[in-house]
Amino acid sequence: MELATPLAMELRVFEEHRNEWSQTHPGKYVVIRGETVLETFFEEYADAFRAGLEKFGASRSFLVKQIWRDEPVYFIA
Repeated sequence: MELATPLAMELRVFEEHRNEWSQTHPGKYVVIRGETVLETFFEEYADAFRAGLEKFGASRSFLVKQIWRDEPVYFIA
């Protein structure tokens, strides 16, 4: 039995579109709630977050994710 995790559906939707979006909107931010994807892609995280709040409200979770084909890896020493 698979356990539901917060934003699991949103992450699935992101992964389904990652290849397409990484070609058409690389480096931009996307906002996803359930299976709903905002039509606008954003240059700045803050703009995407504000749009998510306006569309979905503060009491509902939504995903704001930057679009890269391969996720950057950061090392902290």
